[in-house]
Amino acid sequence: MKHNLQKLSLLVGMFCMVAMAWAQEYTTLPQQAQRLRNLANSSNMASLKSLTKTLGGKDIWMLTLGKGDAESKPAIAVVGGVEGSHLLSVEMALRFAEGIISDHSDVLDNTTFYVFPNMSPDAYEQYFAALKWERSGNARPTDDDRDGRLNEDPFDDLDGNGMITWMRVEDPTGDWITHPADSRIMIKADRSKGEKGMYKVFTEGRDNDLDGTFNEDGEGGIHFRKNLTYEYPYFVAGSGEHSLSELENRALLDMLYTKWNLYGVFTFGPGNNLSSPWRYNRAGASKRVVTSILNDDAGLNKYLSDIYNETVSLKNAPDSGEQGGDFLQWAYFHFGRLSVGTPGWWVPTVKDEEGQAANKDKNREVNFLRWAEQEGLTNYWVDWKEVNHPDFPNQKVEVGGIAPFVMNNPPLAKIGDAARNHTDFIVKMAKMQANVQLVNLKTEAVGKGMTRITVDVYNGGTLPTHTEMGIRSRWLQPVKVELSLGNGQELISGRKIQTLRSLDGDASVQFTWLVKGSGTVKIQAGASHAGVDSQTVNLK
Repeated sequence: MKHNLQKLSLLVGMFCMVAMAWAQEYTTLPQQAQRLRNLANSSNMASLKSLTKTLGGKDIWMLTLGKGDAESKPAIAVVGGVEGSHLLSVEMALRFAEGIISDHSDVLDNTTFYVFPNMSPDAYEQYFAALKWERSGNARPTDDDRDGRLNEDPFDDLDGNGMITWMRVEDPTGDWITHPADSRIMIKADRSKGEKGMYKVFTEGRDNDLDGTFNEDGEGGIHFRKNLTYEYPYFVAGSGEHSLSELENRALLDMLYTKWNLYGVFTFGPGNNLSSPWRYNRAGASKRVVTSILNDDAGLNKYLSDIYNETVSLKNAPDSGEQGGDFLQWAYFHFGRLSVGTPGWWVPTVKDEEGQAANKDKNREVNFLRWAEQEGLTNYWVDWKEVNHPDFPNQKVEVGGIAPFVMNNPPLAKIGDAARNHTDFIVKMAKMQANVQLVNLKTEAVGKGMTRITVDVYNGGTLPTHTEMGIRSRWLQPVKVELSLGNGQELISGRKIQTLRSLDGDASVQFTWLVKGSGTVKIQAGASHAGVDSQTVNLK
């Protein structure tokens, strides 16, 4: 009996070790698809469809979370995987969907969510490949160096460890030195401080096409967040031959433009206007092609940022990393919706005994190494190793550096609180959505069979019905106020259909009609993205 208990204990221990090891690993594409199917199959509040397949044959999934007629309720799109090497964003989007169904299903009474968990599945899959490197692009072959050949200069695994890191070459004409706080890290020499470069630094590989440049034309085609329409980066590697050239980009935008009930877009990705909100710039806002958030929207962004920082409690966020074609910016500047985004997690600042940042120049890589050591993590660093390099026959060449993916994609055991807190924030944002209502309805007989009808069209939500950019773009539907007459009724004053360009949160506009006749009339007000209310009025 004792032997059996020991054996059982050993088996349980082995199972826990396996489970813990699995918990540290990001899910494969088939595992993601199964999680999405489990949600759709286990709940009548979730439905799943594939928008398209990438050139690499991977599904672009869309999960709809809603109750009843989901299309008739104001909606938020939640998007992950806009940067292919940011695995965490996919996991955060999946956990958001799972958290809504398991813990916050009440929010679906009034709000619909469209979840697009992974917009870069071709790139994401590189994490699980035999050769691991941080990939951003899809499976399209490209000629990034414009020499007429496709993918002819890829990375090379010079030290044979299955990872692509960095390569440093001792050279007095170089621009790089080791960091004074940690000699493992390479930084650019600051000549204004009298520093002299001692190394040249490249990504690990060879100059396969002998053009003097390393790894400039390998696999990893078009980047999702470089292939949109806002400030599209022409003639830049990874951006494509033209904006929206890629199947996944077109499929997402085509779908979003059919969803008139969408009022907001939440993006998990490198772009971040929640830890620090976008700032209004008068010159940028005055351009024909606007490049600054508009003034009213800047105030709204700041308001949401304050709630976010209070809810999520992550400090010292890294630089946002927006670029031409960035999805977070596209959703605001070209789609006109409320657009907010965050990486979801980043390495905390390691502080010394006096509570100050341990490295005074706040170098992210130095901070990461100190954090990883503090947390007892493994496999995050590749020691510099000397290799024989055919392109540098008489120079010392070393390969090493921070392992791919680890800086922005922590072990999954580290993100539980962050995932729950981000779900809580998105739920809070949903509960602030515009809510158009008809209130203070009054009727008054004024003689000769006529009735004066007065009603306030009121936004009971905290958020406005439209962003300022949405008003300017004229793409969002206005708030429509309509009076429907029956047979034998005549409108004496007022208009049957009127519109409001926008209605601020907790604001109202009064409407009055004079109607001749008997029976009932119907008043309806709202917009699909801001809620619709109706009242039946008995004429005096």
